[in-house]
Amino acid sequence: MKNTGGRQERGRVLVRPDLLVRLEGFAALAFAAWWYGAHRGSWVIFAVLFLAPDIAMLGYLWGPRVGAAVYNLVHTYTTVGAVIALGFVTDHRLFVYLALILAAHIGLDRLLGFGLKYPSGFKDTHLQRL
Repeated sequence: MKNTGGRQERGRVLVRPDLLVRLEGFAALAFAAWWYGAHRGSWVIFAVLFLAPDIAMLGYLWGPRVGAAVYNLVHTYTTVGAVIALGFVTDHRLFVYLALILAAHIGLDRLLGFGLKYPSGFKDTHLQRL
């Protein structure tokens, strides 16, 4: 505990949203990778597709507004949920595997401090200015 002018500061992590988001990212990455392995997903496919979501950065070729929209659409857990639901509804494991790879990718991004983008520019994220 840190002494701040006579009073003890408790629960410092709980008042540091940047650390909490990074911890969430680690948890998402770890859980998605564990689930993927537990359900016998191919680690070769995982490795090949792990960085594929960053292809969404190509949206910036059409400007920062389109770029942010495309990037955010791919890099949100809402998309992960939709793809998992598609996998369950269609009974195709491939969609579930793809969603888990995407969740792991997003988790790593959050762990590293990369967030969703604002249309003002690629470096303006919901977590920080890069």
